[in-house]
Amino acid sequence: MSLYVLGGGRRAYGAVSREELSKYSFELGPIRPPTEAYSLLIRATRNCPWNRCKFCSIYKGTKFELRPIEEIEKDIETAKAIQDKIKEIAARSGYLGRVKETAATIYDNPPNEAFRNVALFLYNDGKNAFLQDSNSIIMHTKDLVKVIEFLKETFPSIERVTSYGRSKQVGKKSVEELRELHEAGLSRLHIGLESGDDEILKFVDKGVTAREHVEAGKKVKASGISLSEYVMPGLGGKQRSKENALHTAEVLNEIEPDYTRIRTTVIREDMPLHAEIRNGNFEPLTEDEAVEEIGSLIENLHCRTNLVSSDHVLNLLWDLNGKLPEDKDKMLSVIEQYKTLSPDEKLNFRLGRRIRTITSTGEIGDYIYRKLDDLYNPSKHEKVEQVRRKLESEGKDVEEFLISLRRGSI
Repeated sequence: MSLYVLGGGRRAYGAVSREELSKYSFELGPIRPPTEAYSLLIRATRNCPWNRCKFCSIYKGTKFELRPIEEIEKDIETAKAIQDKIKEIAARSGYLGRVKETAATIYDNPPNEAFRNVALFLYNDGKNAFLQDSNSIIMHTKDLVKVIEFLKETFPSIERVTSYGRSKQVGKKSVEELRELHEAGLSRLHIGLESGDDEILKFVDKGVTAREHVEAGKKVKASGISLSEYVMPGLGGKQRSKENALHTAEVLNEIEPDYTRIRTTVIREDMPLHAEIRNGNFEPLTEDEAVEEIGSLIENLHCRTNLVSSDHVLNLLWDLNGKLPEDKDKMLSVIEQYKTLSPDEKLNFRLGRRIRTITSTGEIGDYIYRKLDDLYNPSKHEKVEQVRRKLESEGKDVEEFLISLRRGSI
């Protein structure tokens, strides 16, 4: 029988069987925003009601479903039971005031993914929750209010509740309905703006117009709910790169979201947009061209927003973080610094941003480069060059290797 033994040295403070714990489980969806990595995940809806976007493959072949309220509440109760079990293990092991240590132990070897999620939630003090899947805002307002209130009643420690939402569905709700959700506890909505260019939105089958994005975003802001908009440099390909930057900036300037999060476009073979590459209707940007487009986007942003680039590996320049308009010049200087690098140094930096170190115990560590100035660290620079030389000695194309790493990060 597999046991969790907590404590160290000669003394084991307690033991609990994984088999006993494995009967506690609840349903989890496939994704969540990077900022919700430590959030309790509650699946309010299944899959995506639109599911036609050419740049997304996550929900293809699935059917959207509204989950019964009773089913969602049962999952919340199970999550609470798992939390109580983890705290019980801590108490039985002499870790009563050290739930984090217990959660970390269980996270490393959980009986199931539900336990792993709750352990991570507790490790981060149990303050945040995220309602899955892609568009839970589509639920009837009264039902979503009921779920949020039940969640906060069951977990009094939760301070922030967030969810994904499509502009189309947000736009169908009144400001009063959104305020009702905010008062119930909905703290933030994550919305995929992707682009502010109507031709691009139509081409990728986003199912929403730039004007609808603006109207939905303004409603969210008026309700008091924090708004996080995601934009995709490169979504127009080489054909509409300039328009993508300019028109996306125009939409963001009207909305003034609390957060603008960059998601540089990367296309895998399992995405419908890949077929447009094969038939000649879409030509992807290189990473250098994507940097140019991001620079144009920032240059044309005049609103107050927190720009975030460091929350996803798809983005090359993690230095592009800060408040606009105050930090605009600083961000643009980073882009200019990158653009002045030689082709060899650009390749070195792009490789160092995509590969990780290996620790002495064989575990995967951090990326070699996290910011542009890391390029000038002699030790890190040489590590990257060693990888580059090894790839070339094996007859591998470094650019193709980088493309494969980026595709694997989606």
